[in-house]
Amino acid sequence: MKILLLGEASNLHWTLSEGLRSLGHKVTVISNGSVWMNNNRDINLKRKSYSFPDTLHYAGSLIYHLKDLTGYDIVQINHPCFLDFKASTCYRIFRFLKKHNKKIFLGAFGTDHYWVKHCLDKKTFRYSDFYIGDSFNTYIPGNEKTIQEWMTGEKAEINKKMAEEANGISCCLYEYYISYYSEFKEKAKYLPLPINLQEHPLRNIPKYPEQVQFFIGIQKDRNELKGTDRMLNVLQKLARDYPDIVKIAKAVSVPYQEYKQMMYGSDILLDQLYSYTPGMNGLIAMAKGLVVIGGGEPEMYDLMGEQENRPIINVLPDEQDIYQKAESLIMHRESLEQRSLNSRHFVEKHHDHIKVAGEYLHFWESR
Repeated sequence: MKILLLGEASNLHWTLSEGLRSLGHKVTVISNGSVWMNNNRDINLKRKSYSFPDTLHYAGSLIYHLKDLTGYDIVQINHPCFLDFKASTCYRIFRFLKKHNKKIFLGAFGTDHYWVKHCLDKKTFRYSDFYIGDSFNTYIPGNEKTIQEWMTGEKAEINKKMAEEANGISCCLYEYYISYYSEFKEKAKYLPLPINLQEHPLRNIPKYPEQVQFFIGIQKDRNELKGTDRMLNVLQKLARDYPDIVKIAKAVSVPYQEYKQMMYGSDILLDQLYSYTPGMNGLIAMAKGLVVIGGGEPEMYDLMGEQENRPIINVLPDEQDIYQKAESLIMHRESLEQRSLNSRHFVEKHHDHIKVAGEYLHFWESR
């Protein structure tokens, strides 16, 4: 098949394209490379700024590449705002894509109307970016603006239209799947995040590390959103309490290729405090044999049909809970070797990019 993957989400589309190509399909990835991450893409559509000259240049680039947006069997966009235009403009381009290609799929890969809606009902999730129990999550600045944009603004309306008009909805996390499933049972499909295991060989895992290195990735514009600010606070306290055992490695907004190499000297990753599931960052770490402290709720494993190997150290959005579970790991360092191997096995079983590509193909063909 001829497939267009439009937009990026932490290297999801590029990794998926590698799996699809391995299965013999022709794939084009058009994106901005997730901006500073600089993910691979076939055609670069990156907006430099919101100045008038750069806006004209970005629009001109899109017009130039209109010929590259037609004639596909499958088009998948990563988000309702899949290009760096206003939501209404994105919708007009969505209609163009729908008209000039056979099928179009909406990716549920990030913040959008249906996920925000279910976070706010205080029933679907026990905690989220917006609520921890019944209390509004004040740790994330800008939440009120996000709610306004996705619940009552133009973005909410175009998201609803796209969900109705798309052939299907590809959901990469438990949270996104459950948010769409209540209204789009026939359209929504959970599809695991793809990981190219050849790019992430297993690290040399010590049997009993005298020191334990914790790794944390800081995205300057998403630090509070991912909870890494609070996780770093916990790590710094742990390092003060156990200075001979605990080391901390930080990566601050570094390109993807550099970032994935930085992980190799570490034993444990902290990520995704408010999530039920690991994202690409956590899964890449697990593929390398790091133990992940973060989102790993039973609902996620149940959705995947995994009852035996549940390797993620699941934490609540509570600094005491994070501290106690991280402290337990360093006090029982003899368990780290098997936990590391279990992490790798989990990714091999559920997230291999060729296996995931096959699941995408089956879903696309069924719609």
